[in-house]
Amino acid sequence: MEKPSYLKDSDDAKLFNELRKKVNQRVEAIPENRDIYIQIKAVILPLVYFGLYFFAVFHADKPWVYISGFILMGISLVLIYLNLIHEAAHNNIYKSKKLNALVMHLFDFVGANSYIWKKRHIASHHAYPNVDGWDTDIEQSGLLLIVPWIKAKGIQKYQHRFFFLVYPLYLFNWMFIRDFRDFFDKERVILKTQGAIPVMEKVKMVSYKLFYFFYQIVVPVVFFKVSIGLALGAWFLQVIAASIFALFVLLPLHPLPDNAFPKLDQKNGLPFSWLRHQLEVTNDLQENNWLVRNVLGNFNFHVAHHLFPNYSYMYYNEITEEIEVFAKEHGLTYKRFPIFKALGKHVDLLKQNANNAYYILEE
Repeated sequence: MEKPSYLKDSDDAKLFNELRKKVNQRVEAIPENRDIYIQIKAVILPLVYFGLYFFAVFHADKPWVYISGFILMGISLVLIYLNLIHEAAHNNIYKSKKLNALVMHLFDFVGANSYIWKKRHIASHHAYPNVDGWDTDIEQSGLLLIVPWIKAKGIQKYQHRFFFLVYPLYLFNWMFIRDFRDFFDKERVILKTQGAIPVMEKVKMVSYKLFYFFYQIVVPVVFFKVSIGLALGAWFLQVIAASIFALFVLLPLHPLPDNAFPKLDQKNGLPFSWLRHQLEVTNDLQENNWLVRNVLGNFNFHVAHHLFPNYSYMYYNEITEEIEVFAKEHGLTYKRFPIFKALGKHVDLLKQNANNAYYILEE
């Protein structure tokens, strides 16, 4: 299958080279190695997640303590993703690729699959963000329609009325459906673009999934006398809490009415250069405080991540300053919204797509 190609624009290529030079100079002028803080989190956050697990099971005689422990595990799961998994996929935590790969394996222990997610994230989402059929992050589920220029069908015409019932199931879909489809469904984007998946990776995926459910549900029931109802209920609330928290952070970054969803032409060409594409499809968030920078892994600076994924999020504050000034000087798109306004815009996108009333920038 022929992959999409970006519009070749020599002026935009020169602009990006100029911006990259400014960013590199800015980061190199920072004397400290800030990545050490992520390396510390690589120890602390897994300890928090599994510490909460052991705290819960050893207090299984108190149902509300047990349930609270599992809900907090859901929150810490998302923090592990934002701070560690995401950075390890880009080899931004350690200089050693082996150590980054080791951190990536945390994903296998919390219900996801590190192998297929890295392929989704690097070869699909980063390569072609917001491109229908190529960006797995906007791959259509059948229930919700994200891409504006596709005609809403059936239940999608009412998606703005029931989306709040679907989104809390986000990680359930990931664990039980999405991973398996990406491994075995030949029509999925991943298999079309990445080729056959090694048999050993399939075995590992199933094995890790079974181990995950073993320690999450079987161990508390068999060894700590937790009732099946309590074990399933606490796990269910954990995954719902993680789903809501994850989407709260992730939804404002790409799928808004203000973002382009570029269409491919007959030759699989995109209407923008690589630089303009990243700016047209990506948003920053206005919030910039200690909590966002140190707990949420600077996901508020998402434009910097798409333009310079080789730098860890510890440098995104300075990189974003360079991007914002540069965009203003050269008349480039740069979007930043308060988080609740951005979430509201996402709901507007769902409404507009349900009614097919949205104009999308096309070639």
